[in-house]
Amino acid sequence: MCGLAGFVAPALEAGVEHRITTSMLSLIRHRGPDEAGYYLDDGFALGAVRLAIVDLTSGAQPMADSTERHWICFNGELYNHVELRQELRALGRTFRTRSDTEVVLQAWVQWGHRCLTRFNGAFAFAIRDTLTGDLHLARDRYGKRPLFYVDRPGEFLFASEMKAFQAFPGFRFEFNPRELASIFSVWTPLPDRTPFKGIRQLPPGHVLTLRGERRLLDAYDEFRLDVTPFTGSTAEAEHLVHETLRRSVELRLRGDVEVGVYLSGGLDSSVVTRLAAELSTHELRTFSVAFEERDFDESGSQSEVAKYFGTRHTSIVISSADIVDNLPAAVRHAEVPAFRAAFVPMYLLSRQVRDSGVKTVLSGEGADEAFLGYSIFRETLLRASWNELPEEERSDRIARLHPELAHFGPAHRSHLTGLFGNFATERLPGLFSHELRYQNGRFAARLFQDASDPFADLVALVRDTSGYTALSPIQKAQWLEFRTLLTGYLLSTQGERMSLAHGVENRCPFLDPAVVRVAASVNPRFNDGFEEKTILKRAFHGELPESVVARRKQPYRAPGSAVFKGHRPDYLELVLSRAEVAKIDGINAVFAERLVSKVMSTSVAEVSTKEDQAFMLLLTTALLNQQFVANQEAYMGAPSDAVLKLTTTVDRRRSALTTGGTR
Repeated sequence: MCGLAGFVAPALEAGVEHRITTSMLSLIRHRGPDEAGYYLDDGFALGAVRLAIVDLTSGAQPMADSTERHWICFNGELYNHVELRQELRALGRTFRTRSDTEVVLQAWVQWGHRCLTRFNGAFAFAIRDTLTGDLHLARDRYGKRPLFYVDRPGEFLFASEMKAFQAFPGFRFEFNPRELASIFSVWTPLPDRTPFKGIRQLPPGHVLTLRGERRLLDAYDEFRLDVTPFTGSTAEAEHLVHETLRRSVELRLRGDVEVGVYLSGGLDSSVVTRLAAELSTHELRTFSVAFEERDFDESGSQSEVAKYFGTRHTSIVISSADIVDNLPAAVRHAEVPAFRAAFVPMYLLSRQVRDSGVKTVLSGEGADEAFLGYSIFRETLLRASWNELPEEERSDRIARLHPELAHFGPAHRSHLTGLFGNFATERLPGLFSHELRYQNGRFAARLFQDASDPFADLVALVRDTSGYTALSPIQKAQWLEFRTLLTGYLLSTQGERMSLAHGVENRCPFLDPAVVRVAASVNPRFNDGFEEKTILKRAFHGELPESVVARRKQPYRAPGSAVFKGHRPDYLELVLSRAEVAKIDGINAVFAERLVSKVMSTSVAEVSTKEDQAFMLLLTTALLNQQFVANQEAYMGAPSDAVLKLTTTVDRRRSALTTGGTR
């Protein structure tokens, strides 16, 4: 795991590349605290900060092939690097290190873009071809690792985190109100978007090539769920799921450092813990978040699973004050607005993991998307079949959707019946499964003076996606989960960005391409959306505590706007003052004032889910405005040797070559 940053700027003032590059890297050094390096040429820079996990001694970056034609900075892990190394050696390739970074580079030299379909990993990388001058940027198929870029006349900037752009001369952060309205509505940025003008994300499964003034964006992996259905027996399906997951965990335990597990106490993390405990060569360490507030606490289940598998368990207890105190720091690492505060406890947990001496953890992320664990899948089937169901069955299925939520209780059944009936027919083209959820987003979008149609870009995305219209309602729901909330929030704001804030790498066995394919093939027969992850439970029957298998899914939750009733930090003024709110470009300050007044002056029970989410989106946006937009001074950090352990410095600038350069 690492962070990368660089630029292509031919007209840049001569001699400043070193200073800009080290400043960019120092802004993301939390991602790779072990070492750093750069490659410079006239008007070009490619740099990395490294978290050493594979080949601790000789995997420094940037790294070149033997001819020094190709240079790479690689962020992430290639889990199948051992197998690919063997294949490349058979083709005549030689290796100087044991690192997976070199495997990526050699695979690129051997196969070009085609190598990307062979990769099983979580990655983003940049490769410079010094012969042609081309720059290639690539990102993994599920968007586990971030890669942002700025493309403007005469300049192209790229980095693992947007904050690195603050170090480039003349760059200024500015909100894009249209994108903010979309984020407020969908809860995450769309795959290629950000909340800021002029900054884009490289979409998952894509490669971008800069060839002079040309920009060539290609999808090397089209995310598909319409795979060949499984036709074997139930026993064969169970074996297939079990062994595919076992292999996935085995691959993700590779490395030269200890690997722990995030243990929530639910089915998914328990499966990962069970397999990791079997396959690990050391005593397995597990880590959990507990809460002072009983409604959110799952420490009992976590302790039971840890005891069952004999792990060395660490749990941190989070209070409302902890969330309030650490929200600004977590938001700065997230770099996007958030609709809930659940990412803050993960920020604190990753700090605990790093303080415990662990650099890498496994998590259960992706299991609900792959094996239909979310209630939204049951909800989609219910609404799709609404007009064919008798009234009694409608009511029964509503009761099973969210047993953990009070507003889905018997007292609200009549209202919910009417609501579901009103949404039994598609209103937003292609978004049927998520239309009820997006009603909360539509409310949040009212915080903008001109939100236009905040769903227009998402509607266009699914319309233009090959094969989407032929998917079943459940598969469309899965596609939306994979391409919006999973990539844009769970893997980033709540996942990678919180872990890497403290130099911890998060690996996701359920997001192995083989696991996702197997799940897609068995779901139509064994997971129909009404029952929760049936085939996954059967595959691990007898290997987990019975309480874990029998327990209904408990979504990971944390306190939201309620924490600010008892704790009022100074930064709350950013939303309590109409004048402060009005500083956010595009915000409807009058509506914002009414929302904040309602949330802060009424009881927790009187604040609806949509109001709570809108408040959190507004507050986190106000913090981003303060941290990025209002603070526009160019960052030129301390001298590089004060903040970065520079191990690889290659300077090919004409001015450096005349004095011998560095290496």
